[in-house]
Amino acid sequence: MTDIQAYVALGANLGDPATQIERALDELARLPDTRLVTRSGLYLSKAQGYEAQPDFVNAVALLATRLAPRALLEALLDIEARHGRSRDFKNAPRTLDLDLLLYDGLVLHEPGLTLPHPRMSERAFVLQPMSEIAPDQLIPGKGNIANCLANLSGTALQLLPRSHLTVHGPTPLPAHASLARP
Repeated sequence: MTDIQAYVALGANLGDPATQIERALDELARLPDTRLVTRSGLYLSKAQGYEAQPDFVNAVALLATRLAPRALLEALLDIEARHGRSRDFKNAPRTLDLDLLLYDGLVLHEPGLTLPHPRMSERAFVLQPMSEIAPDQLIPGKGNIANCLANLSGTALQLLPRSHLTVHGPTPLPAHASLARP
């Protein structure tokens, strides 16, 4: 089996969100049959849905993986659980949220797994970090990331300076790292 490109959104707003995201990126890089190709910077965004909570830190990672979509999703849920993720109510604050966004252009509708992620084209906190690493990436049925982002209005995100980040484990790949298929 050849490596598949998969995009994962990361978000957190409890504890030390930037550190949670950096640790989760390290864990993504250590998944079996998977490598971290590149990742975005960290972005600060306002909570949506349930707004009486702290701001979120968000990022997007590109993985090269040989894991099947369901196996990758299960691995993401395991990482969330290790970070203390609880699902108390819709849009609740969280220590870590990992969403499988795209899996090599696959369109899939199964219980608990829809690809592409059904709301990614409506979320600046997904599109802005993803536009940093893959502006021309297509969302099946929606268009490319840059155009989807341009169609959103009134959504301001703040890029966090890298100098303020605490990095644990290996140094993250620069945002401009190669997106070539492995």
